[in-house]
Amino acid sequence: MAYEGSDGLQVGLADGVLRFTLDRPKRRNAMNDEMVLALIAALEHAQTDEAVRCIRIGANGDDFCSGFDLGTRTDGDRRPRVGSIQRRLPVLTHRLIPLMLDTQVPIVCAARGWVAGLGLHVALASDFCVAATDARLWEPFMQRGFTPDSGGTWLLPRLVGVARAKELLMLAREISGADAAAWGLIHRAVAPADLEATADELVEALAHGPTVALGLTKWLVHRGSSGSIDEHLADEAFAMEVSSRSEDFREGIAAMGEKRDPNFSGR
Repeated sequence: MAYEGSDGLQVGLADGVLRFTLDRPKRRNAMNDEMVLALIAALEHAQTDEAVRCIRIGANGDDFCSGFDLGTRTDGDRRPRVGSIQRRLPVLTHRLIPLMLDTQVPIVCAARGWVAGLGLHVALASDFCVAATDARLWEPFMQRGFTPDSGGTWLLPRLVGVARAKELLMLAREISGADAAAWGLIHRAVAPADLEATADELVEALAHGPTVALGLTKWLVHRGSSGSIDEHLADEAFAMEVSSRSEDFREGIAAMGEKRDPNFSGR
């Protein structure tokens, strides 16, 4: 299967990096159903594609993503059928965020400008979000009069605690990339001019890392948010068993003995 994008989403694989680029700058890169479905299809394929060692999500233009484009859901004056939201979400945005969390490939997001709603949740579901210091992170739901979706109320309390999550979600406080980094909401904030280079440097390191161990470590971190310590230690033993059978483990041990940097193949 070749990776396919959609109108508004560029997708490409090169040198072990699967790159997603949101490309609707005139709409502040607001996503629509087609873009979300293309993201889901590519992520599902990436889970079993040994050529993919890192995923990078970015955007063209001044903004990362202003959320979901609700304008694409209107049909003139005709209102959607009752229950349309409840039927649609599980196969669209509510499928995308868990898939990002479950995919055993590290995901790096580079964000500038508006990072709002669904766009914010995509950034937060990434393993590493690098944002411009002047980026504008915002949960717009309360100002629109409806409740958050796409995992916002699950992600935020786990990243910044309940008090700050309520401030962002219920008071609709907008924060800068610099504040988001200070809060621990994202990985790092950098000067706008340094954003792409910083994200690319991180992608390069991950794409040349021990892919099996990276994926299992991501799995362990997410599994650790639920369950007992005994259950988690059993998961760690399983991950250790699998990773210690990889070619990268043997390379790491050899490099240590030869006092050199390892050259991981991702296998």
